[in-house]
Formats: sequence, C-alpha cells, structure tokens
Amino acid sequence: MGIEKTGPDGRRQRTLRSREAMVAAATDLLFERGLDGVTVEEIAERAGVTRRTFSRHFPGKEEAILGEIGDSGHTINDALRGRPADEAPLMAYWQAVCAWLADEFGGHRTTDLSRRIELFRRIDREPALFAAFQHLRIDAEEESVRIIAGRLGVDPAVDPRPAVTVGTGAGTLTAVLRAWARGGDPDALPALAGKYFGALTGLLPGGSTGQQHTQQKQHTQHP
Repeated sequence: MGIEKTGPDGRRQRTLRSREAMVAAATDLLFERGLDGVTVEEIAERAGVTRRTFSRHFPGKEEAILGEIGDSGHTINDALRGRPADEAPLMAYWQAVCAWLADEFGGHRTTDLSRRIELFRRIDREPALFAAFQHLRIDAEEESVRIIAGRLGVDPAVDPRPAVTVGTGAGTLTAVLRAWARGGDPDALPALAGKYFGALTGLLPGGSTGQQHTQQKQHTQHP
C-alpha cells in the first residue's frame, strides 16, 4: 500500500493531479457535448473535485478546456529566458518553440495528439473558446516581448524590435498550428514547424532566421 506524500512536494503533486483531471474532464465534455453543453459543475464532478477547487484553478470552463494550451505559452517563455544572451532574438524564439515541441509532444501517444488537433478545430468553431484562446495568446506574447526586451536591454515601449520579433515568431507558430489542425496528421507538427519557421529565411535580409541589425552612421563633412 503506497503512502501519500505530505509536505510542500506532496501538496504540489496533488494540486497538479487535480488540475490535470479538470483539464481532461473539460476537454472530454467539450468533445462529447460541445461548449454550450458543458458546465463548470459537470467538469468539477467528473474530475472529482469541488466547485470551489475548480474556481481556484480556472475562472471559467473555457480556461479549463484550454488549460494545456495555456501551459504551452509558459513552456515557450521559460525556454526563451534560458536561451544564450548572444543568440539573435528570432532564433532564440524559434529554439524556444523547439524546446516546447520536444517537451509537449516528444513523449505523447498519437491519440493524445489527435485530441489536441481536435481541440484546435473546436477553437476555430466556438467563438467563446476562440476569445479565451486569444486572451491566453496575448498574455503569453506580452511576456515574450518583455523577455526579448530584457535580452536586448531596451524599453519595449520605445524600441519596436521585441514586439516585431514576437509578432513574427508567434504569428508563424499560429500558422503552424492551423496547418497542423487542417492536415489532421498528429505526427506532422515538428516537420511543419521546421518548414514554416524555415520559410522566414527567404523573407529576412541575409538569409538568416534571426534579426539582422544594421547600424548606419552618418558622416558630416565640415568645410
């Protein structure tokens, strides 16, 4: 008979298990009934938690359904923080996406990936779910902008490079995910990501998937 861990580590594990159960229950109910047929109370009941516990984790059913997608933004930003300081910003974002792909999909079964594809399809069909997804996406991108600004040592309110970098990288990732969902091949995501981010090579000066910084000096001749 196993012994349940106590203390901070044990509590964290129980909290994580409860959260995962709620996300799984919310997604299952979405697939079974559609968004309008899902209630917070039903999610909590199926996950084996109280309504109060649900509210400590999620403000509503949409956020619970998108729980794993929200975690993806945190994973990318955590990886972005750890990239080498001298790496070009857009390349750093791409490498952070690669880290997310390895972490998120490397060990998953095809059935899990099929569920994720179906979830992205539902996001496009359900306006409330799409709005919640946009909110999560914007929050993650704003954090990415702050991280890139810190790497460059600039104020993102003045210097446009952090916002342009993240807009380019995150926009490309969104295009990747849409193509993945349309194609329906669960195993195609890494190859699609490489193809789409690789396409940036032909769009950037110097043929590099990173930002090229050109400093121009003006010389004034005096008589």
